[in-house]
Amino acid sequence: MAETTRMRARQMWECVERFHQLCYWAPEVRQTGSAAGLRGFWMNYFATRAAPLGPVPAIVVESLFFYYAPARVRRAIPDAWTYSSPPAALAARYEGMDAALRRELGELVGSDEVRRCVDIVRAAAEAADPVGRTLFAGWASLDWPDEPHLALWHGCTLLREYRSGCHLVALAAAGLGGCESVVSQVAVDEAPHEWIGQEAGWTPEEAAEACASLRARGWVDADGWATQAGREGRAEIEAMTDRLDGAHWAAMGDGAADALLADMALINALLPKDDQIDWRELYPANETATS
Repeated sequence: MAETTRMRARQMWECVERFHQLCYWAPEVRQTGSAAGLRGFWMNYFATRAAPLGPVPAIVVESLFFYYAPARVRRAIPDAWTYSSPPAALAARYEGMDAALRRELGELVGSDEVRRCVDIVRAAAEAADPVGRTLFAGWASLDWPDEPHLALWHGCTLLREYRSGCHLVALAAAGLGGCESVVSQVAVDEAPHEWIGQEAGWTPEEAAEACASLRARGWVDADGWATQAGREGRAEIEAMTDRLDGAHWAAMGDGAADALLADMALINALLPKDDQIDWRELYPANETATS
């Protein structure tokens, strides 16, 4: 039963992640963010994602966005709150997503499939325990949009941020820092090397230090690739994430989960590839873990 719950949690994460992730790539979201005063991609990203928590300082965003280098966060936060405000950033994100989803979904935007999905993700979100999942709790404090396509995006965002909180707990339990988390993910060939610097913003020196730390605990070899201990450690992180993320999906039952998967498969097929799930299609093959 536990393994079934874990597999279900991962299935459902992929389902909601594919719909949520459009907010990071849609030009409409960047345009509305710029109109609200946010400057550049990363300020838009950090401000609009953290906005439900209010005008929080950089240290709060760093603690929740563990994947990203503090220096990358601090170039955006707290300056974002002088150029804009959390309510304005949120309004910009929803306005941009309204336009983006209408463009991407076309005739499906107000379809029965979308409406059925809203009912299921809302029930799943309401069954999720917010304790220890701060970003989820922040997004859960907001009102649900009336428009079905925006309500679906809102619900998928809630469930995606719930899993993000579960993953943070699992990484912390394994004793990994932010850079070690990314480097170890690359080491087990579950992420492209480009994520370390280009995506997450860690410097080569920080990456080398993280790799040395992982080598000292026996998780990577001299070339930066995972050892057996490293593979087992990362597997336990993923297993814990799935366990923590599984209870609300188990409460929904197989019928609701399968129905959501079926309808979302049709909807998600209209959207761009996701750089987390589909990264092997979007990045060249990893040649080495550390170079």
